[in-house]
Amino acid sequence: QVQLVESGGGLVQAGGSLRLSCAASGRIFGTYALVAWFRQAPGKDREFVVGISRTGSSLYYADSVKGRFTISRDNAKNTVYLQMNSLKPEDTAVYYCAAMNSRLRVGRPRSDEFNYWGQGTQVTVSS
Repeated sequence: QVQLVESGGGLVQAGGSLRLSCAASGRIFGTYALVAWFRQAPGKDREFVVGISRTGSSLYYADSVKGRFTISRDNAKNTVYLQMNSLKPEDTAVYYCAAMNSRLRVGRPRSDEFNYWGQGTQVTVSS
């Protein structure tokens, strides 16, 4: 019954903004140890983008998006958001939300730590 559903992707010009949403069903987001966004471009490995811990006390950002992307959550709506500003063509990718049951290590989150994944939403940034 656990399901993560992303939405909000689309086509935007460089310098523009998008807000992605990840809605959880079957489980309350607040019970996950860590929720994060990853992205993957064709022919490339999936890479970490941003993440937030259960209490919000720990935030993780990839260097490439610091100052441009922000992760947040709305517990009432059981939804996690990714606000993307100052978008660049290199941000083009399929974006996935992910959640893990418990944290077994510290530091920047890795994809193999996560137990649940959404289906992804396409973000395309044109020049």
